[in-house]
Amino acid sequence: QLQLVESGGGLVQAGGSLRLSCVSSGSIFSFNGMGWYRQAPGKQRELVAIITMGGNTNYADSVKGRFTISRDNAKNTVYLQMNSLKSEDTAVYYCNAYIFGNHYWGGGTQVTVSS
Repeated sequence: QLQLVESGGGLVQAGGSLRLSCVSSGSIFSFNGMGWYRQAPGKQRELVAIITMGGNTNYADSVKGRFTISRDNAKNTVYLQMNSLKSEDTAVYYCNAYIFGNHYWGGGTQVTVSS
């Protein structure tokens, strides 16, 4: 069973930065795509950013220009660099892997942005 483990969350002031990491127990080289989602209290889980096997990326409009997703295949790791953080970015962030029609999820990491 594939395991995804997130890290890097924490408490940061508005305008600050954090970098999230997601380490996969399996090789990410062949994954169709990986992504980051987030869920704020009382809200549905939403897509933040994705990166495909070919390296193409896509972002939610709310984070474009502030967040950057990247991957290091040698380390089986996906990153989410978050800059210019806002209070509305506060949420639990989840790593996702999409492999031949199946979704796999990490346990999440809390990001709290204080205004």
